[in-house]
Amino acid sequence: MSTKSPSELEADETAQKRAQWEQFSFDVDAPGLVGVTNESHENPADHQYTVSIDDVTDDLMACTCPHHVHRNAYCKHMAAVENATDDGTLDAFPSEENEGDAEPEDCDCDGLGDFPCWPCVQTGRKELSN
Repeated sequence: MSTKSPSELEADETAQKRAQWEQFSFDVDAPGLVGVTNESHENPADHQYTVSIDDVTDDLMACTCPHHVHRNAYCKHMAAVENATDDGTLDAFPSEENEGDAEPEDCDCDGLGDFPCWPCVQTGRKELSN
């Protein structure tokens, strides 16, 4: 049984529908902070907001859009992020562990001594000595 009132449930359903009807793009600004741009508007740059996600529970926390800020309501931006993270198309908590240390698939450093191979230089894993 839901603890939400009928009007809150209706607002949630409206946000879900709008999130499906409109075109959004996403950018993970930092772990748990997703920049959301509504590409359906004539000037998408005027419709950019940030949705925050709790790193422990993965629950949506807040959005910087006026609808959420002034009404403290679930918004279409939050619904869009929720849909994108649930289906796996958006990783809101990318791993920073060994990001620059990951060996490229085509690494060929083994036979070069202390000299790095080009794939490792290109990915920033190793640097060329001067």
